[in-house]
Amino acid sequence: MLENAQIIKENNAAKFAVIPFQEYLYLKELLSDTNKLADYLDYLHIQQIKKQSRERFSLEEVKRKLTVEG
Repeated sequence: MLENAQIIKENNAAKFAVIPFQEYLYLKELLSDTNKLADYLDYLHIQQIKKQSRERFSLEEVKRKLTVEG
C-alpha cells in the first residue's frame, strides 16, 4: 500500500503525497471501520513477527504443543 505515492516537494521538503484514488478509498474505508483497522494492524504485527523469527512448526508439532495433558 502507498507504493505508488507521488511526493510533491516545496523548498526541497516533502509537502504533499498524491496517491491513486482507489488507494484513497481503501484507506478511507479502513480508517473509518475499527474492526477492519484492528484486523489490518494485527496483520502488520504478524508480518513483523514473521520477519524476526524464522522458526516454523508443522501442523502436527503445533497440535502436540497445544495438547494439554491432564
